[in-house]
Amino acid sequence: MSDKSKPAEKKTTRRNFIKNSSLLAAGAAVAGNVAAGLTVAQAAHAYGSDTIKLGLVGCGGRGTGAADQAMNTQGGGVKLVAMADAFEDRLQAAVRGLSSSKPQQMDVPKDRQFVGFDAYKGVVESDCDLIILATPPGFRPQHFEAAVKAGKHVFAEKPVAVDAPGVKRFLKANEEALQKNLAVAIGLQRHHEEAYKETIKRLQEGAIGEIVCTRVYWNNPGVWVRPRQENQTEMEYQMRNWYYFNWLCGDHICEQHIHNLDVSNWLLNSYPVEANGMGGREVRRGKDYGHIYDHHYVEFTYANGAKMFSQCRHQPNTWNAVSEFAHGTNGHADISGAKIYKPNGEVAWQYGRGGGNGHQEEHHVLFRELREGKIPNEGENGAMSTMTAILGRMATYSGNKVSMEDALNKGKLIAPTDEYTSFKDTPPLQPDEDGGYEKSVPVPGKYSPFA
Repeated sequence: MSDKSKPAEKKTTRRNFIKNSSLLAAGAAVAGNVAAGLTVAQAAHAYGSDTIKLGLVGCGGRGTGAADQAMNTQGGGVKLVAMADAFEDRLQAAVRGLSSSKPQQMDVPKDRQFVGFDAYKGVVESDCDLIILATPPGFRPQHFEAAVKAGKHVFAEKPVAVDAPGVKRFLKANEEALQKNLAVAIGLQRHHEEAYKETIKRLQEGAIGEIVCTRVYWNNPGVWVRPRQENQTEMEYQMRNWYYFNWLCGDHICEQHIHNLDVSNWLLNSYPVEANGMGGREVRRGKDYGHIYDHHYVEFTYANGAKMFSQCRHQPNTWNAVSEFAHGTNGHADISGAKIYKPNGEVAWQYGRGGGNGHQEEHHVLFRELREGKIPNEGENGAMSTMTAILGRMATYSGNKVSMEDALNKGKLIAPTDEYTSFKDTPPLQPDEDGGYEKSVPVPGKYSPFA
């Protein structure tokens, strides 16, 4: 391989970004893979059992799916022993579904079924070995911190926070997880798909020369809506319809588009240092759509000058795309399609069929490594790819260029989840006089993302 075809040395790697930022002074960790000298019996099972006991916090579709996939793993027993959700009906639906699909692996009697804002504490205090965190992401830092303090391994769904203070709180708890040799896996499943892994490896080895830019997309018609029901408190309504409230979701640039942003960070082995962008709310404007945008466009810049051009959109009857691309000095790649192209457009390499199923593979990897006595930790990357999405949102909401340093250290708290104990509490966003939230929609040029 000629020197010209080798990837350029990164001025700012993902690890060095954290190490060199002022976030370190705030007490956050430089996470990395830690190989503990403990067997899985010592690390995960205090009494040497081969069975890994699961706890589940957040019993919606993703949480139930993650628990099912965890129980699909091979190499030893896996049982679900404790479950928690804010809503009784959600919890019971998950109990019924998992009892039907995995009857021999369900050991969740009534006294280990917990409901309410503090339900997570019941799971944390149980004798489970590993906790799946799958509530709305506004609660993730609080729940992760509690799980780590209790000495539990964690699988946390993405994103891991909805604001910069939440990211810093997560990173600080991840430092404790590293010190305690606790596994931390994050639901950014593309990292465990063979097609992605092989494509990224070849690109990092110089298959298209130096990477100049990436293009990433999550454009689709949108997701579910849960209209307000009679006699709901404002807190219950927002919790049920959580996708449309920033303190719970972080906007769809965080909740969905993080996957694509993360792929670019992975490829470039770094995180953006600044972003500028634009966005708005043109189609999804009814009362049930809260106050989030329905489209974002962001230009991210990395320390080495590379760019990431990012689109995410929730608008019906428009171009759909969930994909990632890279352009280099000697060709380009369809990363999501696992194809690499020569400068003349001819296919130079392709993975072919298979190599996907990341939602299941991430659990196969986690449980296999635990049983081998390894302690994987994806916490730093999960937190900083979350922060990449938050940076993008800060840029689109404000209409201004925002640096990662300012975003991390001055970004405002929008999810004060520790304050809430019941559905009678007042959420941080209140409806307008007409019952909608249009007056709370961020206006570029007027909105400040800083505390």
